[in-house]
Amino acid sequence: MPITRYPLNNDENNSISARLLYVTYSKFENDWPSLVHTHYFTELCYIKGGQGIYLIEDSRYPVRRDDFIIINANVAHTEMSDGDSPLEYIILGVEGISFTFGGGSRDHIIFNCGKDHADFLFYMNALLEEMENKSRDYELVCQNLLEVLIVKLLRRSNLSFEYETSVKSSRECLKLKQYIEANYTQDITLDTLAEISHLNKFYLVHAFTRYFGCSPMNYLCEVRIKASKELLASTDYSITEVAQSSGFSSQSYFAQCFRKYCRMTASAYRKSCRAEGKEPPAGGEDA
Repeated sequence: MPITRYPLNNDENNSISARLLYVTYSKFENDWPSLVHTHYFTELCYIKGGQGIYLIEDSRYPVRRDDFIIINANVAHTEMSDGDSPLEYIILGVEGISFTFGGGSRDHIIFNCGKDHADFLFYMNALLEEMENKSRDYELVCQNLLEVLIVKLLRRSNLSFEYETSVKSSRECLKLKQYIEANYTQDITLDTLAEISHLNKFYLVHAFTRYFGCSPMNYLCEVRIKASKELLASTDYSITEVAQSSGFSSQSYFAQCFRKYCRMTASAYRKSCRAEGKEPPAGGEDA
């Protein structure tokens, strides 16, 4: 009896480092609000039934049964259903991956699955069922199903992908870090940073923390504390003047932050720096 064996090149680098965040099933009803929104992650949507409109940035796209929609992170969008044929769909939230489409200039794609609809629907339904039942090791099953689905998408469409660490967010987070270091004396809020970087503020916090180990607002506080320590050690400014010159909105907030990061009061730090024969405290107090 003839036997054909196909060896598998089991290269660990072949795995896809994307993480499934959630699976959502929805069917439109009359009271469903259609609000434009963004996400810090990529969304994959399969239209199971009905028809309607996908509003993506400033463009409107008709969608119908067996359409597949991919929308990258930080792209404003919403869906609107036809009243006579309500939209029914499954959505996946996927972190850590960004798709490129054809020429690479677009941030979304919509295509009809056509003859491959049963294949795509199988994986979407399987993911939904696993998340609903939460049987043993369902997380592992979902992750593997997601990887298979992504490969199927790459085969079916003119798509490629890159991991999140290599796309725009890493550059924008570095720019924000530099902006904070240069402008810490100004009134900086999370909304300010989101506007500068053109990133969704929730995604911004997530990405900045991953790259630098703390949130952007915590980093801003650290920079201000470092500046205040230099002023305390080298000037005769009052504590209020030190707080204002370092960018803090009030002396009480400055006192709270200084004690948190330096584990002593600002006055105690100044005295320790000026004590004859002593250097400024090191270690945790320089955090």
